[in-house]
Amino acid sequence: MNKGQNPQRSEWRQWRQFAVLAEELHFGRAAARLHLTQPALTQAIASLEAALGVRLFERSRRQVALSAAGEALLPEVRELLRRAQALPALARSAAQGESGRLRIAFVSTVGFSLLPPWVRAFRERWPGVALELIEATGDVQRDLIASGDVDAGFVLHAPGDSAPGLQHRALVTEPLVLALPEAHPLAARTRLSLAAVADEPLVMFPRRILPEVFDELMRLYRTAGREPNVAQEAIQMQTIVNLVSAGLGLAWVPQSVRQFQRPGVVYRPVGLPRGQAVPQCETSLVWRDAALSPALQRFIDAGRSQ
Repeated sequence: MNKGQNPQRSEWRQWRQFAVLAEELHFGRAAARLHLTQPALTQAIASLEAALGVRLFERSRRQVALSAAGEALLPEVRELLRRAQALPALARSAAQGESGRLRIAFVSTVGFSLLPPWVRAFRERWPGVALELIEATGDVQRDLIASGDVDAGFVLHAPGDSAPGLQHRALVTEPLVLALPEAHPLAARTRLSLAAVADEPLVMFPRRILPEVFDELMRLYRTAGREPNVAQEAIQMQTIVNLVSAGLGLAWVPQSVRQFQRPGVVYRPVGLPRGQAVPQCETSLVWRDAALSPALQRFIDAGRSQ
């Protein structure tokens, strides 16, 4: 090897020389294809064999044939060279956001509404980008996004809530509604009052999931002179609704959860006295600004048509 020559580049050249000689089984013809002199090709193959510690070719005055080691290596070398040839195009494709991999986290509520058409539109437009979808609550997502373990996430949070270092694209703001068992006496009403439901047992999400929204609900009850009767906690909205169907209590859920049509459960808006408002929550797509890759930008843009 010449002084200053890149050893990896030299190895790639030697593997190509091996593959061409394996096809031609003739040093003269292989050297001509490679634009080398025959002695230079002979020396290169001898150097490769010395490095491997095996003979790749059986030579005689009349013919050149692959050895057992050469036969075993040839398919692997051809695949290696094929993949190496594809690397520049792959790099250009990834740089343009046309290939690669994205890890997208989501809260369960977007699975009822935003997520399916968004993912469908992206996959139809950019099939070369692999999507890995990870269901996680908002508090977990913020850690995953900040650490780079996911590229972006659909996060449920209080309106206007944001975190330093993260970019937010607000998508939907919606009020909470009450989910209640279809057989419950209050289910016959089209609209409920807080006074009517204040003493009912609740299936609630933990405070850490939506702290501001949780606190606002607690204030509503206490302003009305009642203490919330939290009978059961659950993390995922589907689980909460399933527990409502089992008769464990009523549940405050985002309005979009209505699309989760669980048999035995109905959803009703709650009216409050003048000057009070039902808590709202917001769904945003969140990502680290420093981690905005071309593929992620294309994913963000895919939702603009939704």
